[in-house]
Amino acid sequence: MVDAVVETEFPRGIGKVAARELASHGYTTYARLTEVSAKELLAIHGIGPKSIRILGEELAARGLAFAD
Repeated sequence: MVDAVVETEFPRGIGKVAARELASHGYTTYARLTEVSAKELLAIHGIGPKSIRILGEELAARGLAFAD
C-alpha cells in the first residue's frame, strides 16, 4: 500500500501520519491551526506532543498561536 501524498503547509518533521490526520480533519494551513487549541489537536489519533511542539514553534515564527 502506498501512502497518499498530503498537501499541507506543515514541515515534514511532524510525520506522515500526523500530516495525514491533520489534513483529514481539515487542518492544512497554519491559519487554520489558529482556530483550534493544542489540546483539541492532541485528541486526534496520530498527533502527539512532538507534533504539537513543532507546529507551535512554526506558528510562533509566523506571529501566530493555537487557539486558547
